[in-house]
Amino acid sequence: MKPLHCKLLPSEIVLACTLTIALWSGCATSKTSQTALHEPAAVRAIALTKIEYPDAVAPIREDTLTSIPPRTIREMGSLTYWDLTLEDAVRLALENSKVLRDLGGTVVRSPDASVTSTDPAIQETDPRFGVEAALSDFDAQLLTTLNSERIDRRLNNRFLGDLGFLSGQKDQLDTQISKRTATGTQFFLRQHLDFDRDNNLGNQFPGGAANVFYEGEVRQPLLQGNGLDFNRIAGPNGTPGSFNGVLIARIRTDVSLADFEIGLRDFVSNVENAYWDLYYSYRDLDAKVRARDTALETWRRIQALNQTGRRGGEAEKEAQAREQFFRFEAEAQDSLAGRPLDGTRTNNGSRPGTFRGLPGVLVNERRLRLLMNVPTQGEELIRPAEEPSWASVVFDWSSISAEALVRRAELRRQRWQLKRRELELIAARNFLMPQLDLVGKYRFRGFGDDLINPDSTGLPRFDNAFMDLTSGDFQEWQVGVELSMPLGFRQAYAGVRNAELRIVRERSLLDAQEREIICDLSLAISELDRSYLVMHTNYNRWVAARQQLAAVDAAFQDDRVEFIAVLDAQRRYAEAESQQYRSRVEYAVALKNVHFEKGTMLDYLGIASAEGPWPGKAYDDALRRDAMRGRVHAIPRSALIISTETPTVELPASALPELLPQPPAANP
Repeated sequence: MKPLHCKLLPSEIVLACTLTIALWSGCATSKTSQTALHEPAAVRAIALTKIEYPDAVAPIREDTLTSIPPRTIREMGSLTYWDLTLEDAVRLALENSKVLRDLGGTVVRSPDASVTSTDPAIQETDPRFGVEAALSDFDAQLLTTLNSERIDRRLNNRFLGDLGFLSGQKDQLDTQISKRTATGTQFFLRQHLDFDRDNNLGNQFPGGAANVFYEGEVRQPLLQGNGLDFNRIAGPNGTPGSFNGVLIARIRTDVSLADFEIGLRDFVSNVENAYWDLYYSYRDLDAKVRARDTALETWRRIQALNQTGRRGGEAEKEAQAREQFFRFEAEAQDSLAGRPLDGTRTNNGSRPGTFRGLPGVLVNERRLRLLMNVPTQGEELIRPAEEPSWASVVFDWSSISAEALVRRAELRRQRWQLKRRELELIAARNFLMPQLDLVGKYRFRGFGDDLINPDSTGLPRFDNAFMDLTSGDFQEWQVGVELSMPLGFRQAYAGVRNAELRIVRERSLLDAQEREIICDLSLAISELDRSYLVMHTNYNRWVAARQQLAAVDAAFQDDRVEFIAVLDAQRRYAEAESQQYRSRVEYAVALKNVHFEKGTMLDYLGIASAEGPWPGKAYDDALRRDAMRGRVHAIPRSALIISTETPTVELPASALPELLPQPPAANP
């Protein structure tokens, strides 16, 4: 194709330029977009906003970088086992974890919603809403200003300056220390120094004069802002609806401690859930492998009969035996590898976690490793070393329901919120009063030719300002009251009404939480009873299925039953064995869930948490206040140390054999 050539006339060139300028000025965005659509992809990529990566100092853990490839069912090879007890699993999880993660991916999806071991300390040290931030409002404040001023002006007064021309220089230093007490009283101590040099013709000291005074001021609120309760609740700078006193700050810390306890409880509950998931996976794998081996033996017998043309080796029977073998083989492979489905974890049907019974040794082992914060892949394969309990546990309903209403961390957190709203109502009512302050000032003044002279003996009066100050000749005082108030108290009344409504809301929430916790506890008790009965029923079913399989196999050897009965007995036995171990794990999880619902989950696992000791000054203050109330008693210094040791619980020795576990031999 020949290139096209066009020739523009001068008038056409002018018109084209005009249109180009108009389009460029009026449709720049559209033109840019249309041009970008026709540009190559590489050019558009350069024009796009580049993705920046922060240079935050967060080194990647070595075991994360050097992790070995994941173990698969094709690469099992020779295995070594790490026989792990539940106590050790919980201990390792607590020792290694700073983030109390769950198995729902919250730490990646919503990291701000994750609970960490530093959350209570972060709240305690919050520079805006922490306890120390609230106490800082009562710290002494130092204010110092130093000014130097040049004066050069014409005045409409011939008696000032030099016939109306005033010039000079003034240097001034002001220092103030202020302190606010818990009752709202403010104390001020001020120092004022200045040296004034000007050309006033009537000056006593033409070279300049020094002034000095020391002033003390006391300001005591009589109505609004008065009292310990208000200042500890709202703080000295509180306003209606905005309270940041030390009591409110401490309640925030207590709420964060309750949140941490909830996160810790959910975390160890998930550790135990993952532990029993892994236990069931091993038991289910054992049942599937045993069923597969039995099916393989049956298939080989039928195949041998088929190859020799004997009765019982018909082609359809051989195909049925082969199909059953591959069915159990597939189930064994699934039971070994598993699938990435949602397993047993908190809030998957119940708050403590409802047992799902998903097979998969490798998947569940990785999940347990993740919760324990150990390398996801290890040289050893974790194997549970504990057996679920057969013992019947019966709880007294009246005692555990009362215990749940006292010990559940959610209720404690809500009660702290209710207490906070009640305190805020007390502070809000204080704003219904006018601001009436009693103010008192006292001042000592000094004046002199110089500011100070170290040797003032025999000097004339007003030689230096500090000599005149110490003479006490010039003293001033002021006493009065200050009143300020909004007409109508619109904001204050709204604040009181808002605080009352918040109290109603928190009480309603507390009542709803108590009812729901009792309902959840009743469900947990019912589940415990159901799982215990089903556990024994399934055990008897398993015993019967085992006897049925032995009897049917013997009858088949004697040619008294059809071959299909053998295959059916094998399937029944495999299912009964898997269900028997499933019901045992369900009972173990149900027992754990009862402790979860009644608020004793941490005690059940032997875990204790405590705050660090208070400063020694706090204990001294407590003793002094008790003495003022007439309760004098000594607290030994050794008792001031809060123990941080975690009590241990003796657990039974491992009942899991070296190889794949076997079912119990007798009915418990």
